[in-house]
Amino acid sequence: MASKPEVRIQELHLTLPNPPKPIAKYKPAVLLGNVLYVSGHGPLKPDGKQILGRLGQDMNVDQGKEAARAVGLAILATVRNTLGSLDKIKRLVKTLGMVNSTADFKDHPQVINGFSELMADVFGEDAGVGARSAVGMGSLPGNIAVEVECIFEVEAK
Repeated sequence: MASKPEVRIQELHLTLPNPPKPIAKYKPAVLLGNVLYVSGHGPLKPDGKQILGRLGQDMNVDQGKEAARAVGLAILATVRNTLGSLDKIKRLVKTLGMVNSTADFKDHPQVINGFSELMADVFGEDAGVGARSAVGMGSLPGNIAVEVECIFEVEAK
């Protein structure tokens, strides 16, 4: 049996950032029954600053993938802050990954894999992999490289 998510965080030597605070009028996450809706998050560096740039212009796929992974860490921080423990997550249901990219950039799925691979590492290949969309955007708030929003199923109380 795979380790619980909180144990996996330790086993993977992951450090979660402080949960990001909203930059506008919204909640970082909303729990409705056994479904947790997580608002769009950007890629946080360990110092709390965002990873900025545009794929196909100032960033390559590997840098974008690292930015998407950083988004995942920020989302995990918000989920833990909202629920008290990542162990309350039953599965990742849906991911929307948005990539700040040039019009001719075509590797959005590979970039968002940085997020998806992290979720699979933390929650397992079944529970950590859900439905997903990976799309390009002409811009993202503050010129962040990647934004991800997602939906989790939570253990029933």
